Amino acid sequence: MTATLEPVHVAGQAPRPLLDRVLRMRELGILLVLVLMLAATQADNTAFLSEQGIKDLLLNATILVLVAVGEAVVVITRNVDLSVGSVLGVAAFAAGDFIQGGGNPMLAMVIAVLVGAAFGVLNGLLVGIGRVPSLVVTLGTLYIIRGLDSVWVGSREITAGQLSPGFVSFGHDGLWAIPYLGILAAVVLSAVAYYLRDYRSGRECYALGSNPQAAALAGVPTRKRALGAFVLCGALAGLAGALYLARFGYADASTGTGYELTVVSAVVVGGVGFTGGTGSVYGAALGALLLTSINSVLPAIGVGSVWVEAIDGILLLLAISLDRVVALRVAGLLRSRRAREPRSTENG
Repeated sequence: MTATLEPVHVAGQAPRPLLDRVLRMRELGILLVLVLMLAATQADNTAFLSEQGIKDLLLNATILVLVAVGEAVVVITRNVDLSVGSVLGVAAFAAGDFIQGGGNPMLAMVIAVLVGAAFGVLNGLLVGIGRVPSLVVTLGTLYIIRGLDSVWVGSREITAGQLSPGFVSFGHDGLWAIPYLGILAAVVLSAVAYYLRDYRSGRECYALGSNPQAAALAGVPTRKRALGAFVLCGALAGLAGALYLARFGYADASTGTGYELTVVSAVVVGGVGFTGGTGSVYGAALGALLLTSINSVLPAIGVGSVWVEAIDGILLLLAISLDRVVALRVAGLLRSRRAREPRSTENG
């Protein structure tokens, strides 16, 4: 049985066409910068975009794209999840520990997703039900998960030799230059984008991020939507952990450390407004691809890797500054429009 889903209009929510146009332009701009950067690098190093080079580029981006997609949904609801790096790490080791004990690799991936979703439920309950700020909650769970991971894992490590050969091959093989991991990430990306665009509950995530008070007055189940966003983010971080293990064939207590900052940078650079309610998962994926490409391009042209983090930080600051400028511009236009409305009514 199917139902026709009508668009959600939240009372008191002002349209933001200028902001939407700028964010769409940013996504196109990121794509253009990415193409130009890769073309320039190829001109300088003709082996850069070989079949293996393209595969490595996509493999490096796959993990970040998956986590960025989940993070984007959380940020759209006007929240943030800083625990994704820790979740990725503990899920990767959980999957590896299961496979090492003779478990089925497919079941190991399911376990990783469930581990991530469980921590997503914890974050979502504290934020959505407990009304605790997401920054505080996920900063706390970041350290809690990392501490539990360190106690559980200790000095142990999972290596490629302890994993199923088919699982490790899945992390490297593909169709020509397109890795299987990239295909899986593209499927997840498309599914989440379709959900946000065509399902009422998905569009309500945007309503929640744009104006939480107005969304609640319009009947949007704000707590439920926030909980769902965190569960999805945790599940995708768990899946990314399993794929990280397949890609690199290694996991220990430090896996995923600091990864959350790169994820947030990718999401914001990709045009997802940090104040919620705007952006798309496609933009977040482009931001992830841009950041991972920078990591590959700089060494290829002889630039020290120390500049990678500096450039990531500069891009993040520029993206946040642009969001702020555009938001102020939109607010000014709306104030001007409201100021003109009474005069128009009197003249009529």
